[in-house]
Amino acid sequence: MKKHILVVDDDADILKLLEMRLTASDYQVTIANSAQEAISLFNMRPAALVISDLRMPEMDGFSLFEAIHQLDPTVPFILLTAHGSIPEAVYATQQGVFSFLTKPFDSKVLLQQVATALKITASHSNSPQHNDDIWSSAIICDSQQMQSLLSQAKLVAASDASVLVQGESGTGKELLAQAIHLASPRREKPFVAINCAALPEALLESELFGHSKGAFTGAVRDHQGLIKNAHGGTLFLDEIGDMPLAIQAKLLRALQERVIRPVGSTADIAIDVRVICATHKNLIEEMQANRFREDLYYRINVVSLEIPSLTARREDIPLLANYFLEKLTKKHHRKINGFAPDALELMLAAPWPGNVRQLQNIVEQVVVLSTTPIITGKLIQKALQDNISSIISFDAARKNFEQQYLINLLKATQGNVTQAARIAGRNRTEFYKILQRHHINPSLFKAIHLTE
Repeated sequence: MKKHILVVDDDADILKLLEMRLTASDYQVTIANSAQEAISLFNMRPAALVISDLRMPEMDGFSLFEAIHQLDPTVPFILLTAHGSIPEAVYATQQGVFSFLTKPFDSKVLLQQVATALKITASHSNSPQHNDDIWSSAIICDSQQMQSLLSQAKLVAASDASVLVQGESGTGKELLAQAIHLASPRREKPFVAINCAALPEALLESELFGHSKGAFTGAVRDHQGLIKNAHGGTLFLDEIGDMPLAIQAKLLRALQERVIRPVGSTADIAIDVRVICATHKNLIEEMQANRFREDLYYRINVVSLEIPSLTARREDIPLLANYFLEKLTKKHHRKINGFAPDALELMLAAPWPGNVRQLQNIVEQVVVLSTTPIITGKLIQKALQDNISSIISFDAARKNFEQQYLINLLKATQGNVTQAARIAGRNRTEFYKILQRHHINPSLFKAIHLTE
């Protein structure tokens, strides 16, 4: 199985050189000319290794490293740097960057570094973890709900049935899919993931099914697509509920007939993939609203697994928090021994709308900010407030905006409802109703004006 490497540099010549060298060494290569583009590409398709320039406009290589490690702290990262920025690169390696190379770099040295980084990662991930060890290392849990879910997943893994994983955002749907793959007979073949919500329709079709050279503007060479890349292994379609209907039809044909046809091609290509899909949406409701095909639903939903929210498995919170603490103290080179009792109590009582992903973010924040060997309740409380209270719902934000707009408008018109309604583009009766909905009395603004 070819290892996937993401290469990032704002210098097109360097990008082309790196792509040629790595492709010639039998790696799959994705290129990005900015850190922002790299993050988007990594979200769509995680890489086994990232190689990035240090000095780039808007967002530098070290900031990219931190962003990528928010998504996956196990991905090795190699920085390329000019001689003048070596001190920065040394600091980066102290923070967890695998290595750095100075420009102009020796291609042999680069390939040696790449091979070493991938070997270390592979030896860590391929250490004896089969069967029960796979599940214990991939899914951290002790709750009855999760144990029951994993028992079902273990049975499913041995088969080749299509699986639909459902659950709220941040519950770990992709982790479960990866565990199923690693415990399956397909474990030696690729696990290929794509987020169906992250790409526009035309690009999603090309990424999934591939395209022929000249199929559209910019198609300068053949592209085999992710379904073909997953041949013999597992294809993970995240957020399949957001897949456009036209692509749903093409995916259904691929699953039924075990063939794909690249965009712009007239020839079918045989495929052998196991499909695991995930969504946070209710696909029954999506079918009723004619946004999801019923025949595709039954094709992908041979076995359904639902991951409970973190609040439904609160007994797992201390276990998860301590697991993240151990991992993140190593990442940030901190010496922290654990959580104070009041810190654990706060985490046990928190609402966790972002589920396990949010818990990991909170733990990372307090690890970085803690000045004591024990994480205190005050630090957890502040992190929770910063993480949750600063983000309000769309409806609440709209209500706050409307209310402030009306107050400013009545101040400017000194409580003159007729004038305010005309400025707002509403008739007087409708405007009065809006004021009543926000419990605003226009006469108070006249009184304010008279006393000024």
